[in-house]
Amino acid sequence: MNQVLEGLNVSRETYEALESFHEIILKWNSRINLVSKSSISDIWNRHIWDSAQLIPFAEVSGKWLDIGSGGGFPGLIVAIFLKQLHPDVEVTLVESDQRKSAFLRTVIRELDLNAVVLTSRVEVIETQRAEVLSARALADLGQLLKYGDQHLSKTGKALFLKGEKWEKEVQMARDVWSFDLCVHKSKTNSAAAILEIKEIERV
Repeated sequence: MNQVLEGLNVSRETYEALESFHEIILKWNSRINLVSKSSISDIWNRHIWDSAQLIPFAEVSGKWLDIGSGGGFPGLIVAIFLKQLHPDVEVTLVESDQRKSAFLRTVIRELDLNAVVLTSRVEVIETQRAEVLSARALADLGQLLKYGDQHLSKTGKALFLKGEKWEKEVQMARDVWSFDLCVHKSKTNSAAAILEIKEIERV
């Protein structure tokens, strides 16, 4: 936890909001599958702190678009931190499942977050022109770059949390896409990485 949060000025209110989120997701997870049973006992490290790794890359204003938001990772965790750190940044969460969208809206309402939910597939929503686009465990990098090309502003960047096969995904994506890549080693999984990507264009 300390390694992930190093350099972040995290208030007591943010910690309390994260704890409230944890309580809400445990309550809802008994009804809908937001987090797998195998990881529910380690939700702080596997999901909350893993998602919090994106906070140092946040912009100070504009829109943050989180796609395939599911149980709120990383989108809701980002919104909880940004409420304190960059309150002018609005987080838009895209989730096609109606029940998961209801969960996301419940958390937003109860924690008073600067966020909205679009219940839709990311392919069909209108272009968002976001400053940041994030995704976690949604699709391979090639597909994610297509979403980035569709929804990022000209100066925007993508932040993708990727597992141990991230290098292979990057190689395959280079066949179709041109992009600037900065790789940040994950602090919660030594084999994983955060891919920070800008200047996305088709080859």
